[in-house]
Amino acid sequence: MGEMILQVNHLSKSFGTHEVLRDIDFTVSKGDVTSIIGASGSGKSTLLRCINLLENPTSGEILYHGENVVRRGFNAPAYRSRVGMVFQSFNLFSNMTVLENCIVGQVKVLKRNREEARRHAMFYLEKVGMAPYINAKPRQISGGQKQRVAIARALAMDPEVLLFDEPTSALDPEMVGEVLAVMQSLAQEGMTMLVVTHEMAFARDISTRVVYMNEGIICEEGTPAEVFGDPKKQETRDFLARFRKA
Repeated sequence: MGEMILQVNHLSKSFGTHEVLRDIDFTVSKGDVTSIIGASGSGKSTLLRCINLLENPTSGEILYHGENVVRRGFNAPAYRSRVGMVFQSFNLFSNMTVLENCIVGQVKVLKRNREEARRHAMFYLEKVGMAPYINAKPRQISGGQKQRVAIARALAMDPEVLLFDEPTSALDPEMVGEVLAVMQSLAQEGMTMLVVTHEMAFARDISTRVVYMNEGIICEEGTPAEVFGDPKKQETRDFLARFRKA
C-alpha cells in the first residue's frame, strides 16, 4: 500500500433532519483507484462533495496528509487544487474557449504565468485528445468532449488525487467509452483516483478497491475480486445481481 493521502474519520452529513452519511471511515492511499458504487441516493456523491469541501460535514474529520481540512480557517482553494474534482455536468465556463477553461484556474489559484499555464493546458488537452478543439466554446463540442476537457482542466492543476462524480452519467451511451478510456489510461499511469460510478465494468476491471455504499453507510469494501466475486453482505449481492452478465 502506498502513502496515505486522505483519511476520513467518523464522517456524518445531515441536511436538516435527513442524515445522508453516517459514521464513514475511509482512506485513500497513493496510487489507489477506488470506485464507489451503490444505488442512487446512497450518499456516494455527498461523500465526494464533503471530501472536496463543497459540503461541510456535520461531524467527523477529513485528514489530508494528517491535517484536518474541515477546521476553521483552512485554505480550501489550495486544497482543492491538490484534490481535484470532475463533475457529472462538466462545469465548464461557457463564455471561455476550451483552452481558456484549462488556463484560468492555473493562473488564479496556482499563480502560474499565462505562458506556462498555456503549455501545461496544451499538454493535458493533447493527452485527452482535445488539442484540435482549443478555440471552441463548450456549446460547440459534444458531451464526451466536454468531459475530456474537464478532465484536462483538473489535471492541469497537478492534483495529487482526482475525484470523479459520476463522470459518464450525463453522456450519451456512445460517448461513455471515450471518457472511460481516458480514465483507464490515468489509472494505468498511477493517478490516485476516487470514482463514484454506475459503470460496473470499470469498477470491476480498473479499480484497485471497490466501496459499496447503501443508505449512507459503507456496507462493504475490498478488492474488485472480493466485492464482485465473493460479496459478504446480502445487500451487496442484491445490488450486484442487477449488473451481472448472463
